[in-house]
Amino acid sequence: MFDFTSVQMQAWMASFIWPFFRITAFLVAAPLMGHAAIPVKVKLGLGVALTIFIAPLLPPLPQVPVFSMAGLGLLVEQLLIGIAIGFCMRMVFSVVQAAGEYIGMQMGLGFATSYSADIGTNSVIISKFLYQITLLMFLAFSGHLVVLEIVLNTFTSLPIGGVEIQPSVWKLIALYAGTIFSSGLLLSLPLLGALLMMNLAMGILNRSAPQLTVFSIGFPLTLTVGLILMMVMMTSFAPFLERLFSGGFQFIQTLIAAMAEK
Repeated sequence: MFDFTSVQMQAWMASFIWPFFRITAFLVAAPLMGHAAIPVKVKLGLGVALTIFIAPLLPPLPQVPVFSMAGLGLLVEQLLIGIAIGFCMRMVFSVVQAAGEYIGMQMGLGFATSYSADIGTNSVIISKFLYQITLLMFLAFSGHLVVLEIVLNTFTSLPIGGVEIQPSVWKLIALYAGTIFSSGLLLSLPLLGALLMMNLAMGILNRSAPQLTVFSIGFPLTLTVGLILMMVMMTSFAPFLERLFSGGFQFIQTLIAAMAEK
């Protein structure tokens, strides 16, 4: 018959609960694993499997009771680390969504919206289309494996109980959010520029020939040219996403290094 002491039970619970919350917080906040279409049971099951895998490889854990105020503080710390990494990865995908919003509005498809379960609100159909392609490209580039490896390696660079998250970390994340607008505009700029010039030409044409109204000629022409330009944009979409994902991974590494500073 096996006898277990309370100290052993505390050690086993600590080696599971704290890494489980960091990993699960990341899975919930990440854009792919945290998608609303994935059942909660699947996310929890994946979190449990990864925790069982990483538990024997953890560095020495702090001698802190799990059910205590200090243990609660460590629990919140793990949640913040996991959510921060997942949120940064979600901002990478928001770049493509922002570009789709810009393009859809300029093409005159601002009214063509559908409900997006991942963001919990309506989005322009062009934005949703580009987002789905980005998810597939993320899987094709094995980005999900790369980011999972980064998260699991954080238990070495950010050991449980050995992290003091500074306010500068949150400032770093806020500054990185500017990538959503800058990179999104950079992706959509060729289409926006071409469609803007065409709209200016249509405005001049409408003044010289009032019978050529915007609704009879301008809208079909803008939509057709926009779709053709999107086909051209797709030829360079994969290299853009590769650079975007690489930049996101590098920023996550920078964020982890900033968290590790004391």
